[in-house]
Amino acid sequence: MQSKTIRLGGVPEHFNLPIHLAIENGSFEQRGVNLEWTTFKGGTGQMTKALRNGEVDACILLTEGIIKDVIAGNQSQIVSGYVNTPLIWGVHTGAKNSLASHQEIYKRQYGISRFGSGSHLMAIVDATANGHKIAKEQFTIIKNLDGALESLESLSTDVFYWEKFTTKPYVDNGQLRRVGQFVTPWPCFVVAATKDILDREPESIIRMLRTIHDSCDRFMQTDEFIPVVADRYGQQVKDVERWYHATEWAIHGWVSDKMLRSVVHNLRVADIITDKDEVPELVWRR
Repeated sequence: MQSKTIRLGGVPEHFNLPIHLAIENGSFEQRGVNLEWTTFKGGTGQMTKALRNGEVDACILLTEGIIKDVIAGNQSQIVSGYVNTPLIWGVHTGAKNSLASHQEIYKRQYGISRFGSGSHLMAIVDATANGHKIAKEQFTIIKNLDGALESLESLSTDVFYWEKFTTKPYVDNGQLRRVGQFVTPWPCFVVAATKDILDREPESIIRMLRTIHDSCDRFMQTDEFIPVVADRYGQQVKDVERWYHATEWAIHGWVSDKMLRSVVHNLRVADIITDKDEVPELVWRR
């Protein structure tokens, strides 16, 4: 079988270790897929742009981010769930900042990786849920976690939302302080692919997904991966244990229509999309 190349992207975080393990042990090649991985430090906003520009064929990204961007015209569709559990966002500030609690953040300056990114969308959803509205001028683009660390240290920004366990080492070493957390009210990660690759290589996408699901299934069957995660991602074993046992990966391609409607509803409540925005077919119905 001649391998077909699929260009897949994702963030440099522990959630994606099952995919890296499958690459390393040749699982994709065994199914006739030459998987080319691209790391996106800028998160979902950077990945939706890459999908739009044809720089990648598929990505692992935040559910709300890809839904928002497909509604905005991105010619991609969700092809599978990836992580079924919600994402726990840490709400962070700099070590020298006077900010003391989650309740104090809503009038402050927010660092976001990009407009439309998870760090942007979750800040708005959180504020809306607590009866606040954040003005556009309260957001400063800092591109990625490295940019956030620099911005928070210099007091150019006051607040930064990022996945809780990814930032835990910076909280431990004193660079960041976590003043709160926010749990995404839906499954956090999905796999999305461009309509172009779905038209050209549907069978290759299906083989890619089967390989990902199998690797995620193996990853969840044994605790032996906990020290591997800790070693590769510079985290404490006790933190990885809590994360691992609170996280469930998808092993089937099914995506809930109710979940999709809930995300769209919340995006409208937060004024990220409007009632006039047409919602296209979000999921690839293979």
